[in-house]
Amino acid sequence: MNDGSKGICRMSVVPMRATSKNGSVLLSELLFGEHYTVLDEKNDKIQIQLYFDDSTGWIRSDQHTPISEEYFQQVNLSDYKVCIDLSGTIYFQKKHVHILFGSVLPITTNELFKLEEQVAFNGESKSLSQKREFEYMRELMKKYLHAPYLSGGKTPFGVDEGGFIQQVFKVCGYRLSRTIEGQKSSGHEILDLDAIAPGDLIFPKSHKDSGFIFLGGDEYAGIYNGSVAIVGSDEIGEKEFIARRVLLKNLIID
Repeated sequence: MNDGSKGICRMSVVPMRATSKNGSVLLSELLFGEHYTVLDEKNDKIQIQLYFDDSTGWIRSDQHTPISEEYFQQVNLSDYKVCIDLSGTIYFQKKHVHILFGSVLPITTNELFKLEEQVAFNGESKSLSQKREFEYMRELMKKYLHAPYLSGGKTPFGVDEGGFIQQVFKVCGYRLSRTIEGQKSSGHEILDLDAIAPGDLIFPKSHKDSGFIFLGGDEYAGIYNGSVAIVGSDEIGEKEFIARRVLLKNLIID
């Protein structure tokens, strides 16, 4: 395998780890349909860089599905569908594969190539690039409510702070960093906390790995007491925040 070669995830979820050693720390996860570049190879592991958010990690070589450079570029240009069901099944290339919320489906109107003939999916989906408003986002969040905390996770069956925020925004049509630290630079800064609007991101200054989505009133969604929950400012226990605005509907351009 050559460095720089390309791949795509054709399993429901694949762990991305910090090193090539067995049992290494979980950094993130690959979902069905997410594509990447190969950076390195050691024994039975390969290091990859995910196209969607540039995150890197190591996966097992036998969980890697190679694709050509041409196919990789075609995927970049295609407005695929994204799964918005909690979980489901796709019939792809003559086999059934279980998929999760946020998986990218090889279903598109792009005429560069036609995979539709090989795909069957009867669940709920939307175009990955279609940007949606806060009320839609709020409904999506319900699929993550009570999801257990998992460092490096990004599915409704185990998720961390950055994974929760990233995946909710991803399905709403926005590309964010995988980490809380990266998300603190997303969108536009809000200097006056009295001006925050539903859908804005709130990061407590004293907790560097903590982040929430503001829901309006005194409600925030994020990891609290080991799972995704809706909490008030008293539960967060923080008075100083970094606030960022990403949703287009909320943006005011001077």
